[in-house]
Amino acid sequence: MDDARTKMDRRQVLECMVWAGTGVVWTLSGGVPSSRLIGQAQAEETGFSFVQISDSHIGFAKPANPDARGTLKEAMGKVKALAQKPAFMLHTGDVTHLAKAEEFDDAHQLIGEAGLDTHYAPGEHDILDPATKSAYLERFGKGATGGGWYAFDHNGVHFVSLVNVVDLGKNGLGALGGEQLAWLDNDLRGRSASTPIVVFAHIPLWMVAPDWGWGTQDGAQALGMLSRFGSATVLNGHIHQIMQKVEGNVTFHTARSTAFPQPAPGTAPGPGPKKVPAGELRKYLGVAEVVYAPRNAPLAITDEALES
Repeated sequence: MDDARTKMDRRQVLECMVWAGTGVVWTLSGGVPSSRLIGQAQAEETGFSFVQISDSHIGFAKPANPDARGTLKEAMGKVKALAQKPAFMLHTGDVTHLAKAEEFDDAHQLIGEAGLDTHYAPGEHDILDPATKSAYLERFGKGATGGGWYAFDHNGVHFVSLVNVVDLGKNGLGALGGEQLAWLDNDLRGRSASTPIVVFAHIPLWMVAPDWGWGTQDGAQALGMLSRFGSATVLNGHIHQIMQKVEGNVTFHTARSTAFPQPAPGTAPGPGPKKVPAGELRKYLGVAEVVYAPRNAPLAITDEALES
């Protein structure tokens, strides 16, 4: 009976979408998410924490945010102010807006103000052509495999950085490609099903809004490789807003931008920078803290706006 119940739970799909707001820690246990206020996920309960930032778009200076450098600097201030220093930081792409050398340099300097080792996955704005792809990899992808994908381990958790912004599909949908999928299969094959897995890439691996290019056309193949693991978390950027989904043993989470918001699907003709009243911009920008506790395998994710 219990075994049948477990199988039934795994077949259930639960989606939770949050388009605004802050101050909530999401935890996943047995496929069911629950929320707590910021401050309830105490550092002493955890093995380690790390931070996710995304879509800095250094070089962007349009009405939606004339000072993307300034808001990235504020985001790094938020990171530095966390009660416990994170082990490292993940950046899920679009570090720059036009992949110019000075944009890469400025981003590197500003992100360095957090004082953390930072791991990157590229966004489509970072690798506009072969020359800018080389410039990106030189600064942020040294030691990566193939087109920039790689993996590392930290305190028993296996992290995988994927690249899905090359050879984009219809409407700009992401693509991983056969070479990268084969590499991922080989990377995961020998790992125990009890190993917590964190995958991070720029474009969501699941179909958020295909008509807007918010999804990865071969993402299901990668997600199928995660199905045997007891705890898998997929972190993405690109859509500049919080969206969370739990499907079986996999938790999906997209992060806010540090530069500008985008509209929610269905609320505008298409994606793009969304202008909000100047006094409200920082309510839509922010960072995410992710906590891993060895005694409680699910990861807890806290989203915090620049203006809390």
